[in-house]
Amino acid sequence: MLELNTSTVEFVAEAALPTEVGLFRIAGVRSKTTNEEFVVLLKGDIRLLEEGEAVSDTPTLVRIHSQCLTGDVFHSIKCDCGRQLHAAMKRVESVGRGIIIYQPQEGRGIGIINKIRAYALQDQGADTVEANLRLGFEVDERSYDQCADILKLYGIGHVQLMSNNPDKVAALQSSGITTVERVPIEVEVEDVEPAHDYLKIKKEKMGHLLSTI
Repeated sequence: MLELNTSTVEFVAEAALPTEVGLFRIAGVRSKTTNEEFVVLLKGDIRLLEEGEAVSDTPTLVRIHSQCLTGDVFHSIKCDCGRQLHAAMKRVESVGRGIIIYQPQEGRGIGIINKIRAYALQDQGADTVEANLRLGFEVDERSYDQCADILKLYGIGHVQLMSNNPDKVAALQSSGITTVERVPIEVEVEDVEPAHDYLKIKKEKMGHLLSTI
């Protein structure tokens, strides 16, 4: 049973969000331990867990999407992030129930300015892994602990996780969230050389589970 007062996140507000894909609910969740603010898209009968309630064992379709300003907003073809987000929204809409957590950890956790610095190194021939390391960062600086707390905030204990990243599955598992199914979320990039190279590095150096690369 989840003790709500031990959560590292807190619900702030929720509103309707009509989109090109369909009607969602958008919620704002704030970290209690950092200055991070999370956006959560909700569809279907998902509500905040009340004090004393146990998390549900009904699997919920979930996407944890790390913020990517360049891909999500500016439609960069250096990555597949924007297309992944759109694909996740469409899948949740088609199922009629699910949750997308928009995680504010740009550039695998290094921030937008450092991500641009990493882009500059990539212009000189470094790949995404090499660029982060040259800047003094880990290959991936992200943490998913508070994403797990957001799921618990909504009473979600079992997920169908839309991800190609085995680290996300492991991180949720260590936080007490069971992934009953990993749902691949691959988008077509064969005709987009920068994104293809980006995914190739993800597969070869980061162990991402990609069948089309």
